[in-house]
Amino acid sequence: MSIVSSSIADGVATVTLNDPDRRNSLNAEMVAALVDVFDAIEHDDEVRAVVLTGAPPAFCAGADLGNLAEADGDSLRRIYEGFLRVARCTLPTIAAVNGAAVGAGMNMALACDVRVAGARARFDTRFMQIGLHPGGGHTWMLSRIAGPQVAAAAVLFGTVLDGAEAERVGLAYRCVGDDELAATASEMARRAGDAPRELLRVTKATLAGMGGVTGHDEAVDRELEPQVWSTRQPWFAERMSALRERVGRATVASQGESTNPRGGTR
Repeated sequence: MSIVSSSIADGVATVTLNDPDRRNSLNAEMVAALVDVFDAIEHDDEVRAVVLTGAPPAFCAGADLGNLAEADGDSLRRIYEGFLRVARCTLPTIAAVNGAAVGAGMNMALACDVRVAGARARFDTRFMQIGLHPGGGHTWMLSRIAGPQVAAAAVLFGTVLDGAEAERVGLAYRCVGDDELAATASEMARRAGDAPRELLRVTKATLAGMGGVTGHDEAVDRELEPQVWSTRQPWFAERMSALRERVGRATVASQGESTNPRGGTR
């Protein structure tokens, strides 16, 4: 079986880091497999959203450290590419964090748009504890998602967050029972499947671009062009027609009930 497996159902691609004996640690083989899988997913018109998880017992226990004393920028970037490829995915992504997400493995979870955590999830930066400066954009992602105080507590003070605590501080969107995690993440991802694929991609890009927006007027300007574009698409006309039809039927039914609430004749 592949070190990274994937399956598609109901418009959702489920990608599983599948090296449980090594607790799904990132190495060159897994990085290459991740890149290939995400490239294929983005070229598959059936896929609307992606769920990323790990084969139990871990989500991803970090990078295969090897001989870090001999590492340089290029070798580190080759490992970073695993989670950076996830971050670059143009489709909505959900991390279903089912166990330990450590160091670069935590970066993998942070690279997704949304994190859903099982009760046994563990978000552990671990960098300070092994005498290593954070890398791969860890401090930026964590500060942007959960705020500078949570980032400081996790990075500088070594605070490890379980699923419930991650939800409380905003690092995870939800914490659910471990046996509910896969179904919860898949159901959430399927909701994206109701939207047109290109609309999802454009809207995700808009969300990503809002980080540098400083005021409401600028936000309005950023959204204006893609919103006008969406009104010119065939799916918009089709969905508006269907909506008017549903509203019309509901109005007729409501008027009938108001005229004769018992449903009989007089």
